[in-house]
Amino acid sequence: MNNATAHDAELGSKNTAYAFVFGAVIVVGLPLNAVALWILLRRHSHKSPSAVFMVNLAISDLFLAISLPWRVYFYATGIWPLGAMACNFVTMLFRNNIRSSSIFITFISVDRLLAVVYPLRSRHIRTASNALKATAIVWISVVLINIPESVYLLKDLRSVNESICFDYFGKIKLSPSPIFYVQPVLVLTLLLINILSTLLVSFTIRRHVSVSAKVENKVNVMLIFAMNLMMFMIFFLPISLVALFRNFPQVITPLLCLASINCCLDPLLYYFSFDGFWKRTEEGDVAYRKLDRVVFL
Repeated sequence: MNNATAHDAELGSKNTAYAFVFGAVIVVGLPLNAVALWILLRRHSHKSPSAVFMVNLAISDLFLAISLPWRVYFYATGIWPLGAMACNFVTMLFRNNIRSSSIFITFISVDRLLAVVYPLRSRHIRTASNALKATAIVWISVVLINIPESVYLLKDLRSVNESICFDYFGKIKLSPSPIFYVQPVLVLTLLLINILSTLLVSFTIRRHVSVSAKVENKVNVMLIFAMNLMMFMIFFLPISLVALFRNFPQVITPLLCLASINCCLDPLLYYFSFDGFWKRTEEGDVAYRKLDRVVFL
């Protein structure tokens, strides 16, 4: 009986910590991304492909932040009163953030790569119109992946009598499906692309003086690549690998808490991408466009 009581107390303290982390992400991430999205749409949205990708990244982060109150309620109370369908919907919003964010961050890295390494040859590719088409394909693909995932998850959730929702890891035997390999393979592939992009840009800036002279704010450019790699290594890769092997269900929720923090850091990416992002005035737009043409277009 004492062991059971101690276990319940430990579980309660863990759930309280999970609720606190998710709540903190809401408090920080929701207003930051809402303001970032407003600034991007008002001043940058149609000026470069990177801005288009950042708008969609901010939207993805807002979807994540909006889904987190339900997780806070679940871990604070231990109750999920909304049924399997609502649990599935909130779960898919979280998964979609990891997938769409990793893709949009990679798009930003590739866009920087083309701008620095192939500035002239890539001009006809690097347009806001093409960026909009690419982001539309991403959202459609992410939703299509949700369909078979939702079928399997709903089946598993309805196989148990209790409404365990987000706490189902290790409590139910998940239905085997190739669809569960999509996220780990996607994240690993995108991580490799980001590593190669970082190396190529770094090599170009260091070795080719003519290119380096044209790229203003070189530190900011490399910092963007470093931040993108950090996002993958810290936030996206651990949860994707653990979800793939499913041998450590006890670390799933802590890694989900860690992954959710990514939406609080993405506004830093916008700041370093656009000089004076938070304080730009209308009079400074001319200078911005000049910088954007040199570095990003």
